[in-house]
Amino acid sequence: MQIAAQCDGVRCDMAMLLLPEVFERTWGIAAEPFWPAAIAQVRQLYPEFCFMAEVYWDLEWTLQQQGFTYTYDKRLYDRLRDGAARPVREHFLAGLDYQNKLARFLENHDEPRAAATFCSDGHKAAAVLTFVSPGLRFFHQGQFEGLRKHISPHLVRAPVEAVDQMLKQFYDRLLAVTSQAVVRKGQWQLLECRPAWEGNWSSDSFISFAWELDDERLLVAVNYSSNQAQCYVKLPFANLADARWQLQDLMGDAVYEREGSDLHERGLYLDEPSWKAMVFALRQT
Repeated sequence: MQIAAQCDGVRCDMAMLLLPEVFERTWGIAAEPFWPAAIAQVRQLYPEFCFMAEVYWDLEWTLQQQGFTYTYDKRLYDRLRDGAARPVREHFLAGLDYQNKLARFLENHDEPRAAATFCSDGHKAAAVLTFVSPGLRFFHQGQFEGLRKHISPHLVRAPVEAVDQMLKQFYDRLLAVTSQAVVRKGQWQLLECRPAWEGNWSSDSFISFAWELDDERLLVAVNYSSNQAQCYVKLPFANLADARWQLQDLMGDAVYEREGSDLHERGLYLDEPSWKAMVFALRQT
């Protein structure tokens, strides 16, 4: 209660260790549920107080049901780090009641630096998938600058490192995307990526989803693989066939124009290099 009087939220370290079944398995001692009562007591005085759970062992949903505002999404991080598109795409099949309460990250004080873990383009692709998806966007100090040294928080100091200016510019663009109302308040959905032609397996390399709020439409498409890939992305937007559309890549400088009838019938054709990440704003021309 004293902590809640001084800040907006807390991160609860290894929160799943206090679950009765985990506690009894660890110590051989029966225990009553702790988190529901503790969280409820704090929220009697501070109803908006944020509880974030560091949690593993696929117990994220359990702690969400016990009152946590957000729970770590370590599973997404692990799948992105492994570098295969399909497990990442399957992760996004979960219900939004679950995904909206996940804290998504590419690095934290327990994990190695993202710039030292992913290749340069892979880092950018993983960041787009992590931070333009639903849930809490959880960043670590030095991540935007591309720092590579993993520092213990107990050390309270770090060596001076050169800033990766290209990565900093990338994150500037990414944060501009995540600050848009369509990403913060819009409706999200995972999209189907179909083979560009019969027998073309590379469509499995793509992960795509869309955000929509009133007339604002964003399309995220990522070739999350080390190979060139092609696909058609099936678009979910209404009234596509009635107009011609401009697609502006907010993560780059590319601008395309496409016929709405073709987008409606076949989808958006993509032929992209490895680890290519795009966030298109769709506007009627």
